[in-house]
Amino acid sequence: MSEPPAITDVSLAQPPYFWGIDLGGTGIKIGLVDDCGRTLAYEWLPTLEPEGAESAMRRVAGVIGETERRLAVAEQTPGVGLGAPGPIDLPRGYLVAPPQLPTWADFPIRDSIGEMLQRPVSFLNDANAAAYGEYWLGSGQPDRSMVLLTLGTGVGGGIIIEGELVNGINSFGSECGHIVVDSSATAELCVWGGGKGQLEAYASASGVVRRVRQRLAEGAESSLRSFADEGRDHGKREGDPAKAGSLRLTAKRVYEAAAAGDSLALQIIDETARWLGIGVTTIVHVVDPGSVVLGGAMNFGGSQSPIGRRFLKGVADEFRQRTFENVFAGTKIAFAGLGGDAGYLGAAGYARKESGRD
Repeated sequence: MSEPPAITDVSLAQPPYFWGIDLGGTGIKIGLVDDCGRTLAYEWLPTLEPEGAESAMRRVAGVIGETERRLAVAEQTPGVGLGAPGPIDLPRGYLVAPPQLPTWADFPIRDSIGEMLQRPVSFLNDANAAAYGEYWLGSGQPDRSMVLLTLGTGVGGGIIIEGELVNGINSFGSECGHIVVDSSATAELCVWGGGKGQLEAYASASGVVRRVRQRLAEGAESSLRSFADEGRDHGKREGDPAKAGSLRLTAKRVYEAAAAGDSLALQIIDETARWLGIGVTTIVHVVDPGSVVLGGAMNFGGSQSPIGRRFLKGVADEFRQRTFENVFAGTKIAFAGLGGDAGYLGAAGYARKESGRD
C-alpha cells in the first residue's frame, strides 16, 4: 500500500467535485478530487476478492456516503470515475474476466456502484485511468496527446489522442503491452501465457526475472544467484513460505544489485530498455504523441536514481536509432509523476471530462 496523498481542506477547494475509484486485485483506492485535481479525501480498502464484487461495491459506496456527509459535498459531486483491470466490456459496464479478480467475472460493476450512489459512473480500464491522470495532472502535461506504459508484473498501456482515450471497439484499445516486438521462432511468451513475442514478455518485471534466471542457469556470475536459489529452496527447507517470499528474486532485487554494480543486473536492465525502446518506436510511429510516460512499479529507481536515469536514456537511445530525427526531437520520454495516485486521479478526471468540464 502506497503512502496516502496530501489532502486539501474542502474550504480551499474548487467545486464541482468528482470521485475516483481505482480497483485492484489487492486494494481499492478511493479519492474525492476537486475541479483543479486536488485531493479532498482519500481511503484505501482491501479488495477482499473472495467476498465478491457486490460486497466490495457496498463497502466503496459506504465510504463515499460517509465522506460526503462529513464534508457536506454531496450536492456538489455530480460524477464518479471507476478504473478497473481488464478485460472489460465498456459499453455494458462489465468486468469480463480480470485475472486479479477471478470470482468477479461477468459482473455489471458500473451499474452496481451507480445504483448504490444514484449518479452516473464513468467506466474505464485501469491503465487508461492512470494515463488520464498523467495527462491531466502529471508528466503528460501540457501535451494533448500522450502514451502511458505501466511497467509491473505485465505491461499496461493508455493512449490519449487530442484529449480522447483510445478505448477500441472491443474495449481492448491502448493495450500496448501486447504489441509484437519479437517475431522470431524462439520469442518469449507473455506473462499471461498466450502472446508470443509481445512487449510484455520482455519489458515487464516477470520478463526481467525470467531473463535473470535464464542467464544464471547458463552459468552467469551474479549476486542475484543467492536470491534465485534461496527464494526457491529456503522456505521449502524450513517449512516457511514467508521466508521464501522475503528472499525471492524480483525486479526490485535486480535494481538493487545494479545499483551495487552487479554486471548481470546492469545488462538485464539495459536489455529491458532496448526492448522497451523498440515498443515505444512502434507505438509512436502509429499515434505520434507529444509524450511517452513510463509508469508502474518497475522504474529502477526512477529519475532520482542513476540506474533509473540510465534505463530512461537507454529507452530514448533505442528510439532515436529507429525513428526520424524530427519525430525524436518532438517526442518527450519521461517517468510518470503521480505514482500510485494516477489511477484514482485519472478516474476522477475522466468523470470530470464526461460531465463537460474538459
